[in-house]
Amino acid sequence: MFELWIPITIGGAFFQNLRSALQKHLKGRLSTGGATYVRFLYALPFSLIYCWSLVEFGGYTLPQWNWTFLAYCLAGGISQIIFTFVLIYLFSFRNFAVGTTLSKTEVVQIAILGLILLGDALSISAAIAIGISLFGVMALSLAQSHISVRNMVSGLTDKVTLVGLLCGAFLGASVVFFRGAGLSLGDGPAEMRAAFALAVSLVMQTIIMGVYLKWREPGEITKVIANWAPALSVGISGVLASICWFTAFTMQNAAYVRALGQIELVFTFIASIFFFKEKTSPMEYLGVGLIVMAILILILAR
Repeated sequence: MFELWIPITIGGAFFQNLRSALQKHLKGRLSTGGATYVRFLYALPFSLIYCWSLVEFGGYTLPQWNWTFLAYCLAGGISQIIFTFVLIYLFSFRNFAVGTTLSKTEVVQIAILGLILLGDALSISAAIAIGISLFGVMALSLAQSHISVRNMVSGLTDKVTLVGLLCGAFLGASVVFFRGAGLSLGDGPAEMRAAFALAVSLVMQTIIMGVYLKWREPGEITKVIANWAPALSVGISGVLASICWFTAFTMQNAAYVRALGQIELVFTFIASIFFFKEKTSPMEYLGVGLIVMAILILILAR
């Protein structure tokens, strides 16, 4: 049975891919903190406009906030910020490829945390699909980072292993918390609850990151504003991705959404072959094949 969360998730993966590509233009102009701040500051006005438009033109009623909702928004926002910094820290390790591969376990961590915090259980077919997708993502990551399975296994005892798992944990936590925010608003329309959760979360993240940059990186906010043209494109694509993700999270189990969202890797793989004419290895074909298989199981057999 076709469900609306499926195309919405695919849209989120597409816009996230676009945002990542556009964000590369800011490399060298801004610090890690500044580039992170761009995602929030320039997306915030559009999220508020979107939320207002749903009320003004869509006939929706603004949800009634509660303390649980605010706690989820704050926890999700902070987790997403920490994830960004842990990811950058991960790149400082000599064998960061091992940690990066392990950070891809986020979907499994989302499934576990979602079950504990929100009671989101998985069907047997969905659990199988997530397991297959995990192998696919890790195979793809191993191929693209040019490390062998032996190096991967030997690296499991290093500090980078913990950092990689921690990276996936914070990303997974942010997803579950954002879903919790939408669910805590009651039974209203999912798109309105998602829009409100997104707007509130971005307000919190913009304030938190703004205070951090003012304290730790004086002058960086000025650079963020000076680079408004490329930053604006990042903000627009970013808010479109977030609208899709938040709406899908509110509609469906977050583990299902993120598992399907791995279609982003398939988009990247196709682009690398047809647009950039890059050579691909058998391991990459195996990884993409497993991801596609997992997606089909998730959609057709759930």
